[in-house]
Amino acid sequence: MAEVRVQEGESIENALRRFKRKVQQEDIIKEVKKHSFYLKPGEKKRIKQALARKRSRKKGRRRSED
Repeated sequence: MAEVRVQEGESIENALRRFKRKVQQEDIIKEVKKHSFYLKPGEKKRIKQALARKRSRKKGRRRSED
């Protein structure tokens, strides 16, 4: 769980910025979205395969640009 203590003399904006960065690093938002609704195992597999195809296409484009 992300926790940030406001240091003496630190503004709330800076503390909030540190908190957001910490939440992003710990992938808390990704986990919440993942558990917000149920996916059947087949749907989960299809999504995973689609992401893999997308990544491979992106890698292929990068190689052709170099």
